[in-house]
Amino acid sequence: MSQTTIALLFLAFAIVSFILEKIPLGLTATICALGLTLTGVLDASTTFAQYVNSNVILCVGMFVVGQALFETGMANKIGGIVTKFAKTEKTLIIAIMVIVGVMSGLLSNTGTAAVLIPVVCGIADESGYSRSRLLMPLVFAAALGGNLSIIGAPGNLMGVNALQEMGLPTSFFMYAPVGVPMLILGIIYFACLGYRFLPKKTETVGAVQTQTDFSNVPKWKQTVSLAVLVAVIIAMIFEDEIGVSIQLSSCIGAVILVVTKVIDEKTALKSIDLEVVLLFGGSLALAKALDVTGAGNLIADKIVGFLGTNPDPMILLLVIFIVTCTITNFMSNTATTALMVPIAVSLANNVGADPRAVVIATVIAGSCAYATPIGMPANTMVIGLGGYRFKDYVKSGLPLIGFSFVVCMVLLPILFPFYP
Repeated sequence: MSQTTIALLFLAFAIVSFILEKIPLGLTATICALGLTLTGVLDASTTFAQYVNSNVILCVGMFVVGQALFETGMANKIGGIVTKFAKTEKTLIIAIMVIVGVMSGLLSNTGTAAVLIPVVCGIADESGYSRSRLLMPLVFAAALGGNLSIIGAPGNLMGVNALQEMGLPTSFFMYAPVGVPMLILGIIYFACLGYRFLPKKTETVGAVQTQTDFSNVPKWKQTVSLAVLVAVIIAMIFEDEIGVSIQLSSCIGAVILVVTKVIDEKTALKSIDLEVVLLFGGSLALAKALDVTGAGNLIADKIVGFLGTNPDPMILLLVIFIVTCTITNFMSNTATTALMVPIAVSLANNVGADPRAVVIATVIAGSCAYATPIGMPANTMVIGLGGYRFKDYVKSGLPLIGFSFVVCMVLLPILFPFYP
């Protein structure tokens, strides 16, 4: 059996396993990595190098930095300050989406949603507004906000890694030129039209997650957690000027928080999501195998062949967005991005186009899991609390996907020309 066939078989296994989710996502990716090594497609040093990839280290460092903000209660305080000034349901939806969107761009989008869901539930119950009118905008804003920076979602770093391997420049706010308009348009959509599609449940559904009491947390810990986050982000933005890599900045921030006892060592270690690390490392190994065996190019050739001779790059952009967006609504958005990024790169290379627009479109399409309750963890978190049904996600999410699609198709070719 050829190495190309073996790589394609492991890709098929990963797709099926990611969709069914009978095996944890991280374990699926690790099985692929180990299988590719045992079959000789990759050597051991190449495989395990993916698990200590610089972007995996960045992810680990930011887990700790972000957790400190949650652990000290600073995230709750920020969320509460903004939402308490909203006097009507519509302004409350806007306030929630703004704060969640911004925080998700600088922290974990799933983590931001998790910590603010009980806050918003409490606000809804106290004010008399239906939770179902507030929670869906919250989780959608978390997904939209994840497109503001390279650390907003794990899938973002997979796109960064692919471009770095091709020697193309990346930056902390690489996705922001598209992500910011998407977030703004998403907020406008819910303020003007989307709120009409939100279900209104008159009864209180589910139990609110218990809000942690942070009154005993020293204020200096909250201040330091916020200061370190801001300092790390500034260092990442000015990476070239200060000569410190973004990976090193995140690790320094994490160490400072542990050394100063803002967050204890055990909590810091628990904050590191090993499933994401395993999924990231294993997916990079699979992507490497698709590259070195030519399997990725083979898939790209078939797609290009289906589209005809010399397809327009805009058609490729359209196809990759639609395919990725469809898949991400029925399986993990991170797993979808991991699978589609190497294929997107091969497609761009196949027609000789600059891959940046295609890669960014793939990453953003991977976050457009608005139409089902299973595409993103945050979507699933609010099903019971909001009393949502499947069709509620479809009604509110499909128009938002349409707006995201239009933004990408208009801006990406302008910002990242196919043939610069």
